[in-house]
Formats: sequence, C-alpha cells, structure tokens
Amino acid sequence: MSILIRKPGILSTVQDLGRICYRSLGINPNGVMDRSAARLINILLNNGENAAVIEMHFPAAEILFERECLFALGGADFASHLDGHRVGNWRIHRAGEGSILTFQNKVQGERTYLAIEAGFHVQDWLGSASTNLSATVGGCCGRKLARNDRIELFSVCESRGRLFNQQLSTSLIPRYSRLPTVRVVKGGEYEMLKSKSRSLLESSVFQISNNSNRMGYRLIGEPMVLTAPTEILSSAVNFGTIQLFPDGQLIVLMADHQTTGGYPRIANVIEYDLPLLAQIGASDKVAFHLIDIADAERIAAAFQHDLELLKTGVRLCSNHYLG
Repeated sequence: MSILIRKPGILSTVQDLGRICYRSLGINPNGVMDRSAARLINILLNNGENAAVIEMHFPAAEILFERECLFALGGADFASHLDGHRVGNWRIHRAGEGSILTFQNKVQGERTYLAIEAGFHVQDWLGSASTNLSATVGGCCGRKLARNDRIELFSVCESRGRLFNQQLSTSLIPRYSRLPTVRVVKGGEYEMLKSKSRSLLESSVFQISNNSNRMGYRLIGEPMVLTAPTEILSSAVNFGTIQLFPDGQLIVLMADHQTTGGYPRIANVIEYDLPLLAQIGASDKVAFHLIDIADAERIAAAFQHDLELLKTGVRLCSNHYLG
C-alpha cells in the first residue's frame, strides 16, 4: 500500500536525519533541514526518530492516500487540508483510503514535514533514506518527487490506532519566527576576528540572501574583518557552521553542506536552534547570541530529556499497558 503524489510541489524530497557516518569520505550528510520537526512527529507516531519523512517547500505536494493510515505534519504551517477540512500540525490525523492532502498557503515557515505511521519504504543508500540531489541517490530514485510517484508504506501495527488525535505539548513545539535570535558558540577561528567584528556578530541583524539553499544560507550584513590576512587549512565543518568569506560576509552551512571548508569558522549555531534557521527564507532576518559550550550542552541535554519523556508517553498510549 502506498501514497500517490498527484502534484509534486516546487521541491519535495524524502529525507531522514541524514547520512552521518561517511563525512570522512567526503560524502555530505543531507537529511531534513528541521531536525526537531522530523523527530517530534516521528516520535508522536511511535516511529523511530530516523524514519523517513517527506520534506516540502511551498507550493507543496498534493498527496493521495491509497490506504487508511495515521499521519502527522510538523514544521512550517502551509494551511494543510485533508479532503477539504483543515488539519493542523503536531497532531495525529487519520486519512481514509482515497483521502487527499493539500496545502493551500504559506502561513508560517519554509519547510513542512509529513510522517506516516510505521514510515515510508524508500531507497536507502549508505544507511540513510535521505535524498542527495547532486549524487542522485537515496529517497525516491535520488530526485525530488514527481507527479504520479508512488511511495510504499511499511505495514502497520494494530496498536498504533490508539494514537489517533494525540498531539504534542505546546512546550515541545519549536518557536518559529521570521526574525529569530539563534544561539551560537565560538568557532575555531573566532579569535581571528577584530574586536569590532566580534561585537558586530552579536549586535547586528543579518538578512538571508536570495542566493541561499539547502547547502547554505548566505547572510547580508556589515562586513567583518580579521585581525590580519590569513590562509587556513581546509577543515571539518558541520550543519550550523558559520564561515567568513573574503568579502567579509557570512554563510551558515545547512543540511546539504560540504564536509570541509577553507574559510574561517567563526561560530557554530547550536543544534537546538537550527530549526529556527531552517524555517526562515530569503529576505528574512536573523540575529546571533553567543553562549559557551557548557550552556549549549545543557540545552541539548534538556531537549533530549524531553524527547525521552515523549517517547515513554507515546509508548504507554500505544501498548498493552493501557489495554
């Protein structure tokens, strides 16, 4: 049984949490831009956190369910409707056989996610279902979804039906904004910045350039300056690494980032705040707030603790302990 893509949308791809074990070979990780959204809706459905989801940009896909199943949406709000009735994010919905899911307008955010109970049965490459558009591997034949694509679903456990209509606590839902302040820690070459430029990093508001994509967000702001001209060896970079170009402008590396880079790494966005970046787009703005690594680790640990509590609650709802 499957879903059918009636209209593909502008860019809809299959993603999971990424291909994380092969960066030493130069293979970029890919994966969802908004990791929190994908993790939360998969956990809500009692799926594995890394189960494949469909990432959609607006205009988004129109999807036909070819069997009855439970699904959840997360991330951006694109005014989703099931058979003409509004359905919200962060809640489990039931689609009947023949039901049609549509997205009517962009209310907030840039990327919405669809997760299905038990998950999608899609192409795996190097341990990940994430689509690598450059290498044309993973997901649905390594490409964006097209009209009449049919994506198979895994079989469903009987107990999952008990999860219908469950929703996330509002405390777990990311606080998206068109002008977020995201927290960063110092990068390897932070100390190379002139003192005025260090101040600019925290006091400026940067605009997202039109020349941005899943690989990186180019930022427009007052140019930053190093203490002296320098060349550095190409070094490891990550999702959230902020690099300084020779013209003084910044780029934030995103999900499809390369594995190494030769520009100074002046900061790294903490993982917990990456979803806030993932849900802004061209012409939106962002500000940065510097914190230390210990605080970043505490924030990450607290979020992981919340996820573990959510997993426990979902399991209790779906297993035999509640009859």
